[in-house]
Amino acid sequence: MELTLNEKRLLVALGPVGSADATTLADLMDTRREAVVQYANLAGERGLVDVEKHVSRRYTLTGEGRGYADKGLPERQVLESFENEIPMRDLQAHPLAKIAIGWMRKKGWVVIRNGVVQKTGNAAPGPDEAAFARASENGAITDGEGVADLLRRGLVQEEEAVTYTVSITPRGRELLAGGLDLQEEVGTLTRDQILSGAWKDLPLRRYDVGKLPKRSYPGKTHPYQRLLDEMRRVLLDMGFTEIAGGIVQSSFWNFDALFQPQDHPAREMQDTFFLSERWPLPAGYERVRDMHEYGGETSSTGWGGTWNAAKAEQCVLRTHTTSLSIQYLAEHPKPPVKAFCIGRVYRREATDPTHLAEFEQLEGVVMDDEVNFRHLLGFLKEFYRKMGFEKVRFRPGYFPYTEPSVEPEVYVDGLGWVELGGAGIFRQEVTAPFGIEHPVLAWGLGISRVAMLRLGLRDLRHLYRSDVEGIRDVPTYGGRR
Repeated sequence: MELTLNEKRLLVALGPVGSADATTLADLMDTRREAVVQYANLAGERGLVDVEKHVSRRYTLTGEGRGYADKGLPERQVLESFENEIPMRDLQAHPLAKIAIGWMRKKGWVVIRNGVVQKTGNAAPGPDEAAFARASENGAITDGEGVADLLRRGLVQEEEAVTYTVSITPRGRELLAGGLDLQEEVGTLTRDQILSGAWKDLPLRRYDVGKLPKRSYPGKTHPYQRLLDEMRRVLLDMGFTEIAGGIVQSSFWNFDALFQPQDHPAREMQDTFFLSERWPLPAGYERVRDMHEYGGETSSTGWGGTWNAAKAEQCVLRTHTTSLSIQYLAEHPKPPVKAFCIGRVYRREATDPTHLAEFEQLEGVVMDDEVNFRHLLGFLKEFYRKMGFEKVRFRPGYFPYTEPSVEPEVYVDGLGWVELGGAGIFRQEVTAPFGIEHPVLAWGLGISRVAMLRLGLRDLRHLYRSDVEGIRDVPTYGGRR
């Protein structure tokens, strides 16, 4: 059996003692403790030594705990600051009252009646006080009764110590008895050694090319964020401009400006998070009002009835990023416009594997001379193709603010056709109030569903969980399916 120099040195160090901890071996071998552990594990795989790992835990006082070390826990200090009873107002003047009163009540030391704090006479020290006293006296304690309570309160902190014991095996002693050459091995050749041919006579260190290296965990972007960045890059490469806006929007921009009637079911409490704030209506809101009531200056008849300005002022957590698109169009009513937004939206949904109350949406608009429905389908097909979905189809759909409307679908092996959003051409009732005279292509896509398909997930909630091991297992570049 060919041994490395470090394995030989380890066996020589263990020979006289048979067994030793890694720290002692590090001193004998004049190297670092971490290096000894590495050599021992490698030798252990070859049956030369046995390695035992020992983990011990101790608990030391935190900064807050040290502040109480001389006088005891806050509840004990406050309890001893008064006789049998004291008005709550007076007790609250004690600097530790905010911490102590709750604990005194929880432990049954006091009761509060008519604004007066009264002792119950049952205030014997508990396990947490006994553990705290030991920690204060000795500087550290091991696990035991009462320690968990102190840990939860942040009065002690856990420190973990790991030690290794290395023992030589009969196989190791057999090789040691046969004599070991401790000649220094060469791991890196110099230029002169190569040119002169001296390398042929050097004791070269042996390498096991079949052995896997130690796994490293470099910093990496979350797989979901990486997918969002990929979508962003695709649209930027297609010539789009990215826009952004606030999470809180007025009902005017979230609903009314998109010609969504004020009695639409989506505006009810079960679908929308309404806020107490109210925002004033923008200048020119009357054109949107007229469009709702009788169609304004277009051939539309509107929704009829009376449009309620107060309802339009009420703020909501945006239910879609289309509210940002229409505001951008209102500020840029002349072509050309190619804009997109990737943002979080909020809806009152029951949480399950395919639904969440908050999720990401990708919104896009294109306005230019003579763009039409065929252009819309082309944009969507190209986007999905760049995202790795080769088969794309469209089926008719309905949305209050687009006509015609479609729902794009992609084909996924094992699942079939999956619907991924909605799209269409903005109705005249949406564009006319803002002086927009050219056709506007618009779409809103559910990003989370795309992410589930790309990442192979069955539960939407996995996108937002802090699963460190799961993130580590996802390749840095998770190619396209």
